[in-house]
Amino acid sequence: MPSHPPAEPRILVVRFSSMGDIILTTPLLRALRRRYPSAEITALTKRSFAPLLSDHPGLDRLIAWEPGRPLRDLAAELRGYRFSHILDLHGTLRARILRLLVPGNWTGYGKRRVAREILIRTKRNLYRDTVPEPERYFEAARELDVHPDGGPPDFFLSAAAEERGHGWLHAAGLGEQRPLVALVPGAAHATKRWPVESWIELARQLTADGFDAAVLGGPDYAPECAAIAEAGGRHAVSAAGAFGLQETGAVLRRARVSVSGDTGVMHMASATRTPIVALLGPTVGTFGFLPYQAKAIILERSLPCRPCSSQGGPACPLGHHRCLRDIPPQEVAAAVRRMAAA
Repeated sequence: MPSHPPAEPRILVVRFSSMGDIILTTPLLRALRRRYPSAEITALTKRSFAPLLSDHPGLDRLIAWEPGRPLRDLAAELRGYRFSHILDLHGTLRARILRLLVPGNWTGYGKRRVAREILIRTKRNLYRDTVPEPERYFEAARELDVHPDGGPPDFFLSAAAEERGHGWLHAAGLGEQRPLVALVPGAAHATKRWPVESWIELARQLTADGFDAAVLGGPDYAPECAAIAEAGGRHAVSAAGAFGLQETGAVLRRARVSVSGDTGVMHMASATRTPIVALLGPTVGTFGFLPYQAKAIILERSLPCRPCSSQGGPACPLGHHRCLRDIPPQEVAAAVRRMAAA
């Protein structure tokens, strides 16, 4: 480890996916920019996730890789920048191939894979630390003398995205006379999804309690979002499939509380400083992915089968999905009320 890092390093931060993981890199980006105001800082991610970083003021350059573009072409572009430090925050096969194609000062971080797999398979907790994932990323920057500042993640939005998100809320009549809650029922993996019937009952309870509800999700989850919004009557509207990542962030920023599973939107809510009610099922906080430096209430059930996965899966391995089914809508509604009052 050099005793004196370069005054103006040229830094590349590599994280291809996914939504939450990319958002959780931003405390490190913030620390790098504060430590090195004149540094050249570049981020590399997938094009589909580029809006998460496209307006970040701490970046000099954002390279958006389109899957299908040959890695050799990408590597040739990266070699041209002559980075002094390349921080691998992904550690996948793709990143390892890039290490071969782009020689340089690559550094990574410990993913605690062995401890994670032992916890999943045997339920024995052999983690030696409780460091959150955003702070683990700092291990990759160990040569650069940066440290977490205790602040939450960042999500910088364009003025156009703010206008579109706020315009949709105004047109829908949400959040103007009543506090707004964002309901996020979807998740990439089925075992991370709270049952739709529970979301429907939650929407009924919250709108009856005086909340407006914006139901957020992708186009693949539009029918479920529509059913949830219908249960909330005129005080709930579905935005499923209507927004990109930045517009979703703009709506979250206007919400008094967000409710979601352990998903990327949960971390987006942390980055927009929106209080969170999070429903944890197959995953556990020991993995390091709880809402980071956020106002949050975590609802979960202590079951001998948890955790069963690090990212969720297509179906409960035991067939009962009690980890989420056993969380009643009444408990979630009460948590929303407590968070909104705070």
